[in-house]
Amino acid sequence: MSQIIRYMSVQDCFLSETYIHEGTEPMPSYNTKFDLDIDDLDVIETALRERKKELSLERLAMLGGDGGAPDAEALAALDAAINATHELLGRLHNQKVFYRPKAVQNTPYISG
Repeated sequence: MSQIIRYMSVQDCFLSETYIHEGTEPMPSYNTKFDLDIDDLDVIETALRERKKELSLERLAMLGGDGGAPDAEALAALDAAINATHELLGRLHNQKVFYRPKAVQNTPYISG
């Protein structure tokens, strides 16, 4: 019979090599390498922007509804979801490498 060694949080299960049951393989760790191309990232960014738009419209509907005070807890949850989506979009943007052509024989780069 297998015996549970200790209780673990979900994060412990993914980050450690601790065995949950005697004689079993170690738990897998997080995948830190993703094979995504530009089109995949474009789809992800578009979906995140759409989700942020839906959350924002839901927040506006909640605030402009029947004139009563909106539920503070639901409003805080919407704000947290909007902020998390916005921050994720920002992290994706900050990881991009933008192309800038090299200057041709000491001429300044002029964009646009």
